[in-house]
This record gives sequence, structure tokens and C-alpha cells, in this order.
Amino acid sequence: MTEARSQLLLGTLELLVLKLLELGPMHGWGLAEALEAMTDGVFCVNQGSLYPALQRLKRQGLVTAHWRVTDNGRRARYYEVTAKGSRRLADQQEQWSRTSGAINRVLAARRSEA
Repeated sequence: MTEARSQLLLGTLELLVLKLLELGPMHGWGLAEALEAMTDGVFCVNQGSLYPALQRLKRQGLVTAHWRVTDNGRRARYYEVTAKGSRRLADQQEQWSRTSGAINRVLAARRSEA
């Protein structure tokens, strides 16, 4: 992963994790796979980044974790977004929309508009 992609991911990882968990409970490996698949490989998160982010979200009360058996019969910790996490996600999505919209307006500016 390039440095720029890595920095962008670090700045948005918790937002993306909350969104994925809003879709349904997942274990860490499943989260990493879903993120890579949904971004067409743009974001490939490693365990050294993902699990600390999940623990931060858990400490903040934004996700809960429960041990369950996976589809292939292994035990894994599944994470779920809490009501507090859903509220945080909505706030972060609104902020992301405003921020990315502002950046896109600047990037779309033509010479005569500046």
C-alpha cells in the first residue's frame, strides 16, 4: 500500500469499520476481507491496524464483541455496532460528506473560477 493510501485509511478506518458493522456482525478477518472487496482492493487493512481500531471502538462503547463459531467451525470474536456507534457513524458520515464535497469542489475548479 502506498504511503498516501495508508494515511487515508488510518484517518477513516474507524468510520469504515462502523459502516461495515452496521451491515451486520462480523469478525476481524471478515471485516478486513469485506473492506478489501468493497473498495476493489484500494484498502487492504492489516491486523496490526484493524484490531487496535476495534479495541478503541469497543472501549468507547461504539461496538460490542461476542465469541461465536464461524461458518467453518472456528471460534472468532464477532463485533456489532451499538446504538452509540450508530449515532457516531451518522455524525461521521455527515462530516465526511461535507469534507469530501468541499475537497471535490476545489479539485473541480477551473482557472477562471479561482
